[in-house]
Formats: sequence, structure tokens, C-alpha cells
Amino acid sequence: MDLTGGYPYWLIRSGLPFDYNVLQKNIEVDVAIIGGGISGALAAYFLSEAGIECAVFDRRTIGLGSTAASTSLLQYELDMGLSKLNKTIGQFKAALAYKCGVEAIAKLQAISKKIKFNEMELCKSLYFSATKKDVSFLEKEFEARKEIGLKVKLLKGREIYKYAGFHAEAAILSSTAAQTNAYKLTHQLLQYCIVKGVKVYDRTNVKNIQHGKSKVLFEAGEGFKVNAGFIVYATGYEAIDFIEKGIVKLQSTYALSSEQFIKNPLPLREPMVIWNTADPYLYMRCTKDNRILVGGRDEPYYDPKKRDALMEKKTRLLSRDFKKLFPTIEMKPEFSWCGTFNTTKYALPLIGNYKKLQNSFFALGYGGNGITFSLIAAEILKDSITGKKNKYQSLFSFDR
Repeated sequence: MDLTGGYPYWLIRSGLPFDYNVLQKNIEVDVAIIGGGISGALAAYFLSEAGIECAVFDRRTIGLGSTAASTSLLQYELDMGLSKLNKTIGQFKAALAYKCGVEAIAKLQAISKKIKFNEMELCKSLYFSATKKDVSFLEKEFEARKEIGLKVKLLKGREIYKYAGFHAEAAILSSTAAQTNAYKLTHQLLQYCIVKGVKVYDRTNVKNIQHGKSKVLFEAGEGFKVNAGFIVYATGYEAIDFIEKGIVKLQSTYALSSEQFIKNPLPLREPMVIWNTADPYLYMRCTKDNRILVGGRDEPYYDPKKRDALMEKKTRLLSRDFKKLFPTIEMKPEFSWCGTFNTTKYALPLIGNYKKLQNSFFALGYGGNGITFSLIAAEILKDSITGKKNKYQSLFSFDR
């Protein structure tokens, strides 16, 4: 599947930082992880930390799928607000879904320190009203979050301008968010895992997968055989080839990165990510090297040619969206790109065993906050394979 188009900023900035091997022999392993993006890298990290022998396979060069196109905002919020999620899956489950996102950001920060990755920055999140009619929703959303103990503050009118330098009717300021470089983090995680004995193979296509009662067999690369106790599908949006149709819905999203500024140009009181209540929502932040990153303008279909043909128009529209908020800041897009992502019912990821495929687990962090979902998935899969109970497993399972 063609997942991205254009020139993703992270790939331009970081290039190809490490080389990986192509599979050149038959191997046997406890767990085979299919997918070398952020989900696969985190799965390898958690499994190797638990002492489980595993190998990672990707048909592309590592990180060149959806991970390279990520805008690398880390939020605990789902694409569906807590106040709405309460009505669809119940208050207990909704609270659990939001709180696990908060935990995931803290765990990602701890892992980054452990592997000496220095591009993980904790910050705040400002969720603002796109129109006046969204104010009542934000007020309900604020109360719902406050009720379950999330650290939030409701801002109105002039408070928002004093705090963030733009005009909006209302906004929720959350204390928990982060920004990173998912592409580089993927590589650094895998380098850490390789030292612990994990084998990583890129440019190695997987085919003819056979799910047996006690093991999984498949061919990889130039016909070499892989024998695994379990298989983890961390192929992100390409996993629709393995699961029943209709569970997920494909979307296309767009992003741009401005030219570099001498210093952070956004008039923010402190580091934060910014996003709004529109559907699809607009989001933005400043990168570590002082570029403005803006994303949104999603389209509800997947077709590579149509998706890519819209990039020029979408770049203009995203630039205009930014200028509406910050009219005095000059926006000169330097890189623009697009990518494919999936959405699910209630905006919840799909994680865990898929009963139709024996000895299989899926790590599908679908939605706008896929990086935090990737960590949650990796921890759930590690617990499932080692026989431990995980309190979030039923919340994100295929049969929820």
C-alpha cells in the first residue's frame, strides 16, 4: 500500500540514520513482529525487555511507512471527546481510555530517557473552539475531564489571547502532552533492541503466512522460512489486508513544515501543541529547530493519486488556516506531505488477539494519537504473551 506522498519533514531532517540487514537465512524466533515503524519498534522494546526473543520484519526501509509522515504530537485525547465517549461506551470505560493515554505519555518519556533519546519534550495542549457553537461542547468536555481528575483549565476569550496569542471563544488547557520525532525515535528504539539481541530486517517482504495451533510459519525475503511462536502485526494501516472489512475506515491527512525561523515564532506563554474542535481538526506546533508544523484538512477516502494531487491545494489551505490564527507571522511552507490513516468506531485502537488467526496479535494504534496507542499496544501484547493480565486489554480488543 502506498501510505505517503510528498516530502515528510522528519525524513528530510533525519535521513537514513542506520542500516539494517535483509534476511538471508531460515530463522526460528519466539515472536515475529511484522512492521518496522513506531508500533513495531515499541513492541520489540517491550518484548525484549521481558526477555522474549523476537525479530522485526519490514518490506520497506525502516520507518518509511506512516511513521515518517507522523506529525509527532503526543496527546492523551482520543479523536472523540470524553463527554461524547461517556455516552457511547459508558463513563468507566471512557475514563479508562483517557487515563491510559496520560500514562502512555509518561511512559514514553521514561523510555526516551532510558534509551538516551533527546527529542521527547513534555508540554501542554490547547484545545480551542473552531466556532462559537463549539463553546458549549468545550464546557461539557472540560467538566467531564475535570470529573475524572485530569489536569485541565477552561480558558475564555482574552485569557486565550494572553496565553497563546490568538483569538478564540473558549479552550481547554491540558497539562499533559508531548512532542517528538517519531521517525528518529523508531530508529533509536530499534538500535537499543538490537543490542539486546533483537534481529531487525528491512527490505524483507513477508508472504504465505500460515497460522498453526502452536506456531506461525511464513516466507520472508527471497523465500527464506521463518518459524515463530507468535506473530505481531504492527503494520499499521496495511493491516486491513489481514482483518475483516468494515472494521476500520481509511482517511488521508495533510501536513506542512515552514521554513526555519531564528527562534520559536509562536507567541505562546510556554511550549504547547495546539488543535481545534473542527472536523477534521486543525493542529500545529513548533519543532525543535523552530519550524511551524501544521496539519489537518483530512479527506474521507484513500486513493494515492487523488490524495497526492490535492497536496498543493491542501498546503495553501493549511497555510491560510494558520494565518487566520496568527496573521502577523509569515508562513512560508518548505516541506509538505500527506499520509494515510485509519479510524475506528468510537476512535479506539484495535489491540490484542485476533481469533480468526491463531497465535496472532495486532498492534493497531488507529486514530489521531497513534504514538500513544502504539505504546499501549506494545505493553498489552507483552502482557498477553507473558500471561499477565492487563487492565486495558478488554477496552481495546477486537470483540469489545
